[in-house]
Amino acid sequence: MPDELRADVRLLGGLLGQVIAEHGGPDLLADVERLRKAVIAARRREVSVDEVAALAAEWPVERAVQIARAFTCYFHLANLAEEHYRIRILRERDTGAAPLPESLGAAVAEVGRERTAELVRELELRPVLTAHPTEARRRAVATAIQRISTQLAEYNAPARGAGERAETRRRLLEEIDLLWRTSQLRHTKLDPLDEVRTAMAAFDETLFRVVPSVYRSLDAALGLDTGSRPPLARAYIRYGSWIGGDRDGNPNVTASVTRQAMLIQAEHVLTALENATTRIGRSLTVARTYAPPSPALRAALAEAEDAHPDLVSELATRSPREPHRQWLLFLAARIAATRRREMDLAYRSPADFLADLRMCQESLAQGGAPRQAYGELQHLIWQVETFGFHLAELEVRQHSQVHAAALEEIAKGAVSERTEEVLATIRVIAWIQERFGTTACSRYVVSFTRSARDIAAVYELAAHALGDRAPVLDVVPLFESGEDLANAPSVLSGMLELPAVQARLAANDRRLEVMLGYSDSAKELGPAAATLKLYDAQEALTAWARANDVRLTLFHGRGGALGRGGGPANRAVLAQAPGSVSGRFKVTEQGEVIFARYGHAAIARRHMEQVTHAVLLASTPAVEERTAVAADRFRALAETVATASERAYRALTEAPGFPEWFGLVSPLEEIGLLRLGSRPARRGLGAPRSLDDLRAIPWVFAWAQTRVNLPGWYGLGSGLDAVISAEDGAGLKELQAAYAEWPLFASLLDNVEMSLAKTDRAIAERYLALGGREDFSAQVLAEYDLTRRLVLTVTGHSRLLENRRVLSRAVQLRDPYVDALSHLQLRALAALRAGDELDEQEREQLNTLLLLSVNGVAAGLQNTG
Repeated sequence: MPDELRADVRLLGGLLGQVIAEHGGPDLLADVERLRKAVIAARRREVSVDEVAALAAEWPVERAVQIARAFTCYFHLANLAEEHYRIRILRERDTGAAPLPESLGAAVAEVGRERTAELVRELELRPVLTAHPTEARRRAVATAIQRISTQLAEYNAPARGAGERAETRRRLLEEIDLLWRTSQLRHTKLDPLDEVRTAMAAFDETLFRVVPSVYRSLDAALGLDTGSRPPLARAYIRYGSWIGGDRDGNPNVTASVTRQAMLIQAEHVLTALENATTRIGRSLTVARTYAPPSPALRAALAEAEDAHPDLVSELATRSPREPHRQWLLFLAARIAATRRREMDLAYRSPADFLADLRMCQESLAQGGAPRQAYGELQHLIWQVETFGFHLAELEVRQHSQVHAAALEEIAKGAVSERTEEVLATIRVIAWIQERFGTTACSRYVVSFTRSARDIAAVYELAAHALGDRAPVLDVVPLFESGEDLANAPSVLSGMLELPAVQARLAANDRRLEVMLGYSDSAKELGPAAATLKLYDAQEALTAWARANDVRLTLFHGRGGALGRGGGPANRAVLAQAPGSVSGRFKVTEQGEVIFARYGHAAIARRHMEQVTHAVLLASTPAVEERTAVAADRFRALAETVATASERAYRALTEAPGFPEWFGLVSPLEEIGLLRLGSRPARRGLGAPRSLDDLRAIPWVFAWAQTRVNLPGWYGLGSGLDAVISAEDGAGLKELQAAYAEWPLFASLLDNVEMSLAKTDRAIAERYLALGGREDFSAQVLAEYDLTRRLVLTVTGHSRLLENRRVLSRAVQLRDPYVDALSHLQLRALAALRAGDELDEQEREQLNTLLLLSVNGVAAGLQNTG
């Protein structure tokens, strides 16, 4: 471990130990240390796993709960220390001597300045925040961690005096004490508006400030003297959100919730714009002598004085002979009025605000003050272009069957409450468009699209809801199952025959969006087969778009976990099918991923630059050609891997009794008690009878808790073995060549390797034994052994993550401590599964222990679903 990271871990761990001893006495700290040393010894094979399990079982449940809390808090602090180390390393590497790898400067150097400038004109990056329940931490816990983060940064700041350092250490101890005393578990269920407000933290604290800095970085890479000339970079990022709009399977998201979600978003962005405009306006003390206002600005100020004499007179008194300052402070007052809905002063649209800002910019430039024109004022312009008055486009999603049932009811005349809600949602979309503009809410995603009829249904419902006053809708088909992915091009061909779709294509330069679902396809087919089928779908859809003169955007519904299409985002972009990116990339950002990527400004900026770098490179002919050649060469190999891996995966997951066994070996039922989000964990009531009843998130989350991580790797070993067995030795060489030359195959194996690295065979065996089915357990462990062996053989690594030093260190740092929580969880799970004679108090205590351990393991593994 690097010295700086080791020092932070020791500092935070030591302070936590002090807090634990102060709260629970030295005996509690001693028990925590006993378990910590035992799991480390087990990793070194100095003691057996059975001995550790016996230790975890010897304490009273109340004591075990306190120990679980201690390890959970430790993980929060270790994660924080690692985040600070990442930021420190990023800053140390950014010397200016050469561009950082995977940065915007590197993209310009690799692609070329002229070609990058061409690509930037069409560049689109659309991250979509979703409320899928994969953030296990309470907001209060996340906030406590942020306060500790602030104090740690202060503690490590250079040139600090001894007194300052001692005071910061005291504050660190105070905040860690508060973290210890904060309940790790939610006691009330989140509602959708809680989720909206939680997501706003990422915007308030990070995104609003970071986005213009990303554009500035691109502008600096494209030309000299950024900040003193008109920008060469344009605002290419547009955020979307499903939080408060995604009603598929979530009856708690209503039309009223969607309306309130947009109002919350607008309140946050208008407040941010008001503050930014005020700050820049107050600092713009440019005297008219040194930067005379343009005729347009003089006329605008005169017109403003006629309409609002008291306000403008006050501003002139406060800022005499400073017309640009007066103007910006007047604009800040107009934004405040927009937020308060004072219509005589409010802006009607962000376009009007932009026009006023650009007038000021042009005036400053003409008056000989280009640095004031293209510096902070340009940042504000970029922020308005990116976020508008609505912050993020609120997207609506609903299941195709809901629409079909609604139309059937309307035809019969007996309309249910659910159908009324569908119609009310469309009316709310119209209201949002009228209030905030079409770009605030026009995309309507249809889950489980099977035919063009599913798309037509939305337009028909819109006509029923509002007639000729129906809102502008871009209906987006979502293809999730293997069969639906294969049928996608024919569904799109049917869409082209719909008059409503034809009208939209005519109005939007023939732009069409299609969403690909990674979560459900992976749950149905297994990780390897799903990855390859999704790639095939991308290829087919790209060819279809080219043949039909359509500008296609593929919307990637990726989860945070590896079993749901997660993994490094920049590698995922470069692994896309040739021609499928073309300067446009749209992807979901879910749950804990939102705060991992956007919780700190430096990490958020690095993430956005890496993804943009990948989008630019993936859109170049050289990269597209290289990928196409590799895909063509290894097509047959991929088919063999996909077919054999899917067969192995289905042989397990479709076997009689598998869903019931899965419920016994994992904390699946108990995860629902964590109150992770407003969305139900499964479709329907009762225990799942098949995987179709179970959503992808709890499926992945539960397997992660068992330390099996089955959705991230199961079946690939059988797929690789099929190639090796069939080719008489040549197959292995072809697999190694595919890993070296084909980004998709390399990404698949690298992601599986990460998932295997987070798997612990010895602990997994103990979970699997809870199900009482030795045949299933043997099947899972045999596939694990095969997959691990063959992945190492194909990659040429002697151990997992051999070439990923940072990630390997992170996993090794956490593994023993995750083991401690796993043993505590196993104790609780085994007692609950066999607990027919438990009284209510015992059951409640065991559930608390189980849920705390689930929370802690999620923090330790750094992913849930």
